[in-house]
Order: sequence, then C-alpha cells, then structure tokens
Amino acid sequence: MPEMPEVQAQAERMAAALVGTSLTRFQLLNFAGLKTFSPPADGAVGAQVTEVTRRGKYLLLGFDNEQTHVVHLMQGGRWRPDPKRSAKPRGGIGRWIFDDDQAWLLTEAGTERRAGIWAIAGNPLGQEPLVGLGPEADQLTATELAAILATRNGRLHGVLRSQKAMAGLGRMLTNEILFDASLSPFANASKLTAEEIERLSHSIRNVSAAALAHERTLDDIGRSADRPSKVHNRSGQPCLDDDCDQAIAVVEYRAYTVYYCPRRQTNGKILADNTTSKFLR
Repeated sequence: MPEMPEVQAQAERMAAALVGTSLTRFQLLNFAGLKTFSPPADGAVGAQVTEVTRRGKYLLLGFDNEQTHVVHLMQGGRWRPDPKRSAKPRGGIGRWIFDDDQAWLLTEAGTERRAGIWAIAGNPLGQEPLVGLGPEADQLTATELAAILATRNGRLHGVLRSQKAMAGLGRMLTNEILFDASLSPFANASKLTAEEIERLSHSIRNVSAAALAHERTLDDIGRSADRPSKVHNRSGQPCLDDDCDQAIAVVEYRAYTVYYCPRRQTNGKILADNTTSKFLR
C-alpha cells in the first residue's frame, strides 16, 4: 500500500500538473468506488483546482467552490494521467477531465476493490474519512511521540501502523524505521524508555525523509518491491549493518509480514508467531 512518501510525491506531481486548471467532467466508472452521496462528485465541474495535498495516506484534490475530492488508493489503486480515455478501462473507478485536455484516471488492480473517492463540501479535515486520523508521524517531536506511545499498550509495530495513533506509516516504513532505531517490532509501545523514544523519533523522521527523496525522483508511484530497503522484503538475506552477521528474519501474518534483524533488534532472539510471541526489547 502506498505510504506517506509515495502519496506525498504523487500529490506534488499532481499539483504541478493540475493546479489552476478547471474540471470539465467527472465520470464515475464504478459506483462502489464513490463513498459519499452528497455533495455529488460532479458538483466540482466548472471549479478550478486550487491544491493537491495529502493527509496521512489520502490524496486531497481541492477546488475553488469549497469542494474536495478525497482519494484513498488502498493496496492496488493508482491515480494517473489517462491519455487513452478508454470507455471501459480495466479496474477503472473514476475519471477527471480538465479544461487543458488533461484526463486523470483512478484504477485499482486486484480483487479487493477498497480504493475510493469521497466528495466533501467544506473543510475535509473534520469529516470522514479524515476525521480521527492521528497527527502526521513524520512531524511529531519526541515529546509528542512519547505522549502517544504512553497510551498505547500494544506491540510497537502495530501502534506505528495505526492511523488513529499517527498517520502516514505502513508496513514497509514501519519495518525500516524499527530496524533503523534498533527496536523490536514486538516491544510494548507504552514501556519504551526515553532514550528509545528519542531513537524512534529520529528514525521516523530520517527514514521517512529518505523515502520521500527517493519517491521524488520517480514519475509515478512504483512497486513496493522496487523501493530501497534495508530490511523490508529481504527475508533470509544478510543484514546490511556492517557489524552484523545475522540473516533478516520474519514473522508472517495473514495480511502482512514483519521483517527484522534478530541481532540488531531483539538481542538475537527469534520472534515466534503472533499467538505465542512475548514482548521483547
């Protein structure tokens, strides 16, 4: 799933292409993809694009009639230029056509069909689906991070990925951040020391910034497998820490995989599955 760096870079690309243009047509290609009924999504037709921004993992297309189209790409969604304008594009959800003859198409690959569009009147930040999101993870100070973690009695990997705790992080970033901070993915979030929280805060900012810098070199959101990583998607491969001779280990879940270095993150201990593992530091 695209995370903060991928979505932020995409928002910047879209802003460069669309700000100042006016929407001339909106086509809903899959009715299940529209998550709201009022205002109508085509209510933005004739309005000018004022901004394309990001909140958490959501893209926000803002218009000068105080309407916003909020889009979540989920796992397989992509929002791209659409020069072909096929009548029935594969996986098509919606198409936006602008007065400079640009068209942008939202599609979703796979079978989940969870990507969606919300048409919102007024300030979108206090409305679904954005209401309830935690603060942006990469903007938190160590003090703010400590206050959040103190209320979360759960495994650190899950807390960092909780969009209600902090927004923008997903599976890959969380694996990379915990590796960088030398913290166990199963550490109890509420029991980290002040020094561990300081390390974690530093790693959230640095890993996120490096990932964003990479995404800004691309023309589109790429595949997770192609993103630079030190631990994510590297099961069984040697740790990239110069002082470590361990292979990257994993904990497999139905929907995702936790990657970690035993020597660097868990004092050499191998984490068991989610039903038998204990919290480790």
